[in-house]
Amino acid sequence: MGVIDELLVKWEEAGFFSYLLPFLLIFALVFGILTKVNIFKDNKAVNGIIALAVALMSLQFSFVSDFFSQIFPRLGVGLAIILGILILVGLFMDPGSNAINYILLGIGVIVFGAVLIQSASAIGWESGQWWSDNWQVIIGAIFIVIIIIVIIGGSGTKKTPQPFNPNLWK
Repeated sequence: MGVIDELLVKWEEAGFFSYLLPFLLIFALVFGILTKVNIFKDNKAVNGIIALAVALMSLQFSFVSDFFSQIFPRLGVGLAIILGILILVGLFMDPGSNAINYILLGIGVIVFGAVLIQSASAIGWESGQWWSDNWQVIIGAIFIVIIIIVIIGGSGTKKTPQPFNPNLWK
């Protein structure tokens, strides 16, 4: 085992990954949201106290640590899949195309959904089992909705081509 492995093991034993990182993440998210929403005007002390209380209360039970330990490794794999797809699309297709952007968005949503469903199933949420049993129906329904949207969007008025006017180029 190398030096970095030993360091990571010591951090894990000290609760760095189970408590400190989730605390910092939740604190930063709550503080950022409260600052952006601007409920308490420019009173950052109140935002900080609320963010601190929420972050500390979220670590009262091991639920948050368990959830984070399940979702973030899967999210890393999902991001690697999306990155690989982006590289292939950049090599072989025009990444500026709107159709490609929508397809990539759809792939990203599917990967994110799979990450959430797998994480929910791993920590014992009942919805994880429901998704496992019914994912085919959901995908079919989404596919039908997409087809309906494409048909409705494609049935709009078509632009008629204008005749060539040589005077425009003079």
